[in-house]
Amino acid sequence: MTIPRHRPARLEHIAGIGVDRMGSLADAGGRDYLRLENLDVDIPPDPEAIERTRAAASCDADNSYLPFIGQQGLRDTAVAHVGRMSGLPYTGERNCVISAGGLSGILNVLLATVETGDEVIVTDPTYAGLINRIRLAGGIPRFVPFRFEPGGEWKLDRAALEQAVGPKVRAMLLMSPSMPSGGVLDEGDWMRVAELCVQHDLLLIVDSAMERLLFDGRAVRHPAGLPGMAERTVTVGSAAKELRMIGWRVGWVVAPEHLMPDIVAVSLANVVVPVGIGQDAAAIALRRSYDTLPAYVAELQARRDLMLRELDGLPVGVPAGGWSMLLRVSDFGLDGETMSSQLLEQGVCATSMKGWGETHGAQFIRFVFANEPVARLAGIGRRVRTALAGVGA
Repeated sequence: MTIPRHRPARLEHIAGIGVDRMGSLADAGGRDYLRLENLDVDIPPDPEAIERTRAAASCDADNSYLPFIGQQGLRDTAVAHVGRMSGLPYTGERNCVISAGGLSGILNVLLATVETGDEVIVTDPTYAGLINRIRLAGGIPRFVPFRFEPGGEWKLDRAALEQAVGPKVRAMLLMSPSMPSGGVLDEGDWMRVAELCVQHDLLLIVDSAMERLLFDGRAVRHPAGLPGMAERTVTVGSAAKELRMIGWRVGWVVAPEHLMPDIVAVSLANVVVPVGIGQDAAAIALRRSYDTLPAYVAELQARRDLMLRELDGLPVGVPAGGWSMLLRVSDFGLDGETMSSQLLEQGVCATSMKGWGETHGAQFIRFVFANEPVARLAGIGRRVRTALAGVGA
């Protein structure tokens, strides 16, 4: 007998992200699938970070949650990095708390700053995990679309952004490059974001997990250093995407001092920090990343370029950074879930975009190219076109 259970109202609009289901199907399928559904990466982390993790596993001092706001060395490294990106003089003592991954840090910030019923502006599309966290915090996502031009780059719709700023908007939660589109906010975009935040007294939460995964020679634009933004910008970083330390679950929150007591209070009531075994390793990888990152970005760009050549003529959005690409399958009378099933028949595991946006959602399929090298991606165009035609479905 099934016992009736009351489902909390906060879960009413919480949607699955689809990646877990597709990963399970691929694992159980008994085939050598192209794994384009997940958010893993096949390029290993910095070897010095791996060695430090091994050493930390046998060190009693590292087998600890203490300090509850994160090891001082990692906090100092994180603020030095965000300061280098933004030009602001942060300190580890006053402006940083370590989180158990970037998404945990974002949830902590939302819980510390957003009232129930507040609206939070996000781009459309946006990673469903970010949308879910806004809702868990009691907020309401307010979607601002990227403009989609088949074969072109995703561009922020500035006019739609301006129209979205209403009386209930409390914050913007933005990511550049945005996941999953790879859309990058340019200097003019960030200037308009800053002007609107100052004009309407809005908080800006920057998900900087992919901030430096930029293609075609683009430079990082960090909005915290723009006029009026130092006191209203919170930067949430992560060791997962740029440092390839996904399993370490290490993140950091860098914020103005006046916001830190509430962010720390939520952090202590939530997951606290990742255990110390991975924290110094993340600090080492972050410090060394200025030397190690270019080769990694070049490899991601090579994969993007191969995907674009293979899918030439199809309605794809060109990612200017990040590690994923979207194909609009509604042009062929399909939705993302149907296309996902038909791709499985062709040995490709990819995930639908249902729930990842309002304007750009179920009509797209997402290809994550972080976990497959160029040699294995070769020939994907033929498989995609076969799946679009419904052969073998």
